[in-house]
Amino acid sequence: MQRWTDLSQVPADFGPSIVTLGNFDGVHRGHRTVLTRMVADARAVGGAAVAVTFHPHPAQVHRPESAPDLITGIADRLELLAETGLDAVLLLEYSLDFAQTTPEDFVRRYLVQGLRASTVVVGHDVRFGRDNAGDLATLTALGRRYGFEVEVLQDVHGDLAGPGARRWSSTWVRELLAEGDVVSAARILGRPHRVRGVVVHGDARGRGLGFPTANLSQDLTGMVPADGVYVGWLRRVDHPSDQPDGYLPAAISVGTNPTFDGLQRRVEAHVPNRTDLDLYDEEVVVEFVDLLRPTVRFDSVEALVTQMDQDVAQTVQRLAGGPLVVHPSVAD
Repeated sequence: MQRWTDLSQVPADFGPSIVTLGNFDGVHRGHRTVLTRMVADARAVGGAAVAVTFHPHPAQVHRPESAPDLITGIADRLELLAETGLDAVLLLEYSLDFAQTTPEDFVRRYLVQGLRASTVVVGHDVRFGRDNAGDLATLTALGRRYGFEVEVLQDVHGDLAGPGARRWSSTWVRELLAEGDVVSAARILGRPHRVRGVVVHGDARGRGLGFPTANLSQDLTGMVPADGVYVGWLRRVDHPSDQPDGYLPAAISVGTNPTFDGLQRRVEAHVPNRTDLDLYDEEVVVEFVDLLRPTVRFDSVEALVTQMDQDVAQTVQRLAGGPLVVHPSVAD
């Protein structure tokens, strides 16, 4: 998949293309349904499938104090978009200056002149351009003026149907993660939820207790789920997942370590039965499979260690079959 951050990077002979636009936070199954269909349509007519997306999220620019937690960071968003088969992604920097672009200027510059769109695929609630003034009627009128078709896709509800069925959405995923319900979030995402960060030095308390952990940096990307202990996986970004030590089972702790009066919220991953791993300064992806238990304060270190032994044993048992066995209900 080609990745562009400016129209100057788009080849002069690029197109025709089928284009969609959106934030695609989480690249959940609703997004992928749209994107894979668009890819198939592009292949059928000999065109290219392109997604136009934005970074940072517009809400982070316009109302940073109330912007939602992002499900995925930009590296994971691009990785997941590539998995849909897209030919290219145009990643535009969103700023207050960019937000002043009128709907027609946006369409003419980016969709028509830049990407040579023959079809633009959107939802019925599409909004774009300065003050979100552009809507479906605007886009349809501009399509007639500039010679492209507008295809409107209905909301995707997955396994649910009928009146009142909730559509797959990034908002729904965020609600579930805030509750620690990573199983239900995975059903919407079509994969385990993930965060990404660099392994840094922590208090070394886990190592002293016999449970060395990979402590992710505070600037990790991806929404951190509710405090608790989770079953999951640790993927080393620079190691192929199908090679030894590339994809490792993990017991994951999210919280402040209340037994030790901790104040800083952390994500730490312990790989069972491995004390030989040196992960410091490595970028890793941590995937959440299921919540084992909430975070609690223990009366003694001995009680904590006993519980950690049980957590690790459950982790090993749950992950013994590998990720395809753990997540059969979320396969597309």
